[in-house]
Order: sequence, then C-alpha cells, then structure tokens
Amino acid sequence: MKVNFTLVILLSFALFFSCENQNKTAEEEAIEPTPIALTAKDILGNPDYQAISYGGYRQNTRDVQPTMEQLKEDMKLLAAMNIKVLRTYNTHFPHASNVLEAIDQLKKEDPNFEMYVMLGAWINCKDAFTANPNHEEEDAEANAVEIQRAVDLAKKYDDIVKVIAVGNEAMVKWAASYFVQPGVILKWVSHLQKLKEDGHLSKDLWITSSDNFASWGGGGKEYHVKDLEELIKAVDYVSLHTYPMHDTHYNPDFWGIIEEESDLTKVEQIDVAMQRALAYAKKQYGNTAKYVDSIAAATPMHIGETGWASASNSFYGPDGSKATDEYKEGIYHQLMRDWTNKDSISCFYFEAFDENWKDAGNPGGSENHFGLINLQGQAKYAIWDLVDAGAFEGLKRGENTITKTYAGNKEQLLEATKAPPIKAVE
Repeated sequence: MKVNFTLVILLSFALFFSCENQNKTAEEEAIEPTPIALTAKDILGNPDYQAISYGGYRQNTRDVQPTMEQLKEDMKLLAAMNIKVLRTYNTHFPHASNVLEAIDQLKKEDPNFEMYVMLGAWINCKDAFTANPNHEEEDAEANAVEIQRAVDLAKKYDDIVKVIAVGNEAMVKWAASYFVQPGVILKWVSHLQKLKEDGHLSKDLWITSSDNFASWGGGGKEYHVKDLEELIKAVDYVSLHTYPMHDTHYNPDFWGIIEEESDLTKVEQIDVAMQRALAYAKKQYGNTAKYVDSIAAATPMHIGETGWASASNSFYGPDGSKATDEYKEGIYHQLMRDWTNKDSISCFYFEAFDENWKDAGNPGGSENHFGLINLQGQAKYAIWDLVDAGAFEGLKRGENTITKTYAGNKEQLLEATKAPPIKAVE
C-alpha cells in the first residue's frame, strides 16, 4: 500500500495541536471558570449578592470628585464586605461613570472581581430647587439628558449595569424642592422599556423607580392615582424606601419601650425598641406589597434604600428621639440583613461610607453619618466583626487602614449610647 507521508505528517500535527488545545482549555477552565452572564433577575433577591448605596465623596462638596484610585480603593473595600451590587443616584456628575470605569478596570485586572450597579437617573420638576418649584411639570430638557446618559452608560457597561432607576424619591410629596407627578416617571420608564423592546438596550436590563414606600401606594390614598397604577405595571420591579429612624421623630408611635420594660437593662431596652423598628419597616413593606399586588400581581419588590444614622445633633439625637448612635445602627443593619436575606429581598442598605457634603454646614447632622465606615477609615460597630475576621487586611482608604471605632471597646460604645424613650402606650 502506498503511504502519503505528507498526509500522515499533517494529521499528526493536527492531532498534536488538538490535544494541546484540549489540555490548555482544561487548565484554563480549572483556573478561570467560564463566567456566567448574570442578569438583574439572577441578582436581586439573591443573598449571595449583597447590595448597598454608594457615594464615594470624601470632601464636604461634590465639586471635588473622587479620583479613580479612590473609587477603586472603595470597590475593593466593598468587595471585602461581601457587597456585589451598588446603587448610584444620578448621571450628571462624573461620579457614576467613574464608578463604572473603576469596576471595569478592576475586572480587567482580576477576572474574578465581581460588582454590579443599579444606575440612578435623577428626575426633577420644572424650576426645581427654586423658591417656586412647579410640581405639575417636569424639567423636560434636563431629565432627557439625564436619561440619555443612563442609556449610554448602560450600553457601554452592559456587563455591569443591571438596573436603571428613574428618579430617587422623585414622587414623594415631602421632597418639596423637586418632586414630580407619577406620570413623569411613567413617561421615562416607558421610554426605557421601549428601547429594550427595540433592541437598543438589553432585554435583561431591569427598569424601576426608587421611591418612598408611600409613593408606591403603601401609605396614604392621595398617592393612589391612575398614573401610579400604570407605572406599577410598567416597571420590572418596585424599589421602595423605608426609614424607621426618621419616623422616630415624625411618626414616633412605634418607637421606644413601654413602662413595663423600664426595668430591663439598657441593652435589653434597645433590643426591644429595635425589634419594633424592624416591625415598622416590615409593615411599610407589607402595606406596599399589598397595594402593588392589587395592581399587578407577582411584581417583584425590593428595598432600594433603608438605613440608620450613627449620630445626630438634632431630631434623632440625644436631645431628640435618642435613636442615633453606632450601637443602634449596628443592630438595625443586622436585623435588616437577616430579614431580607431570609425572605429573598434585595436591600440596598444606606450607605457604605459617611459623606459630609450632604449637610456641609452642620457636621453633626444625621445625613453625614449613615455610613458603615467613617471618613477616618474606621469601621463602625455594624461591621466590627469584619475587622476581627481580617476582611480588610492589606486594604486602605486613603492613608487609613480600616480599624474599629472606639478602638473596639464595646463598653465605651455603650456608654455613649442612649436608652430609647418610654412610650405613652403600647
């Protein structure tokens, strides 16, 4: 038989390289598993994907934007806290796009780095933040630009942006400087849903609005209007806010202890009061879920914002409702995580780091003290356990290694903690 040696050689080389490629593929898969493209549906409500509200501002003005290195520092710290989903609030500052770029760079540096974003688009009424805001009309030009930037970012970073939220507390009527009617939010949600239908945005991108529970129908009937009903039908899920801490001043019937509990230790009194705060948040969530279900059954619902400040020199502090301190903040954080993880609810806890631009003229204002890590790089009581576990080893925020507030002395922490007030009735 005549042998074609050229053919034999070619086949041998082909077999050799085929085996080599198979071996290389097996090795690569063992080291770098093929990533699965997760969607909002996979992430939201998944306890393995803890969520948080994020602002990286370190100065008392947003005129000073965080640098790329500062943002990457924060991303690494959040990853160490087992956070995998961030919420941003607007696109008109460079912050949002820079956060996305920071995540993108970290993913390229380390294929195992994982972080996703709920991208906020700020919505205003006409003449917002003036003496005469017009709540019957929107700032159409500015809102259009804001939405378009969100679209552009969602397309550019489609592996990171999993949700667009149209407006932040943009419908609740106590947002007196800028709130809009539900029809405005409906307009922009519908616009984004149409872009999905037409293939201009990923069909897996979820669209919502992030607003106070009352704005979603869980409070007074003044919010129960036709446009809200249509909005509930239009969103992919409802993102609601609940803040028992604020209502320790504005609606305090739930807050505190009863006379019969006054003989308990201070820690026991606080634990009882914080359980009531949890029940209050659950009630607001439940009332909203009941209304939403009556409009569009089986609509997913998650918590877009909740938190507890660690300090206040006003309504919520020692001379007010005695709600704000690091110990109560830590208890609330744990209670909310335990509940929402158990019930498969995403909870964008507010917030990751203290930001003192929010009440720049009043350093002691509560808005400056919602973070789990303060501006000195100290972990507050809520995450002391992560410091103990070495989660932040080798990481810094600026020049600061992550240490515990109060030098980790719980007795000193409790000395600075006020017992909750005694309620008049149960």
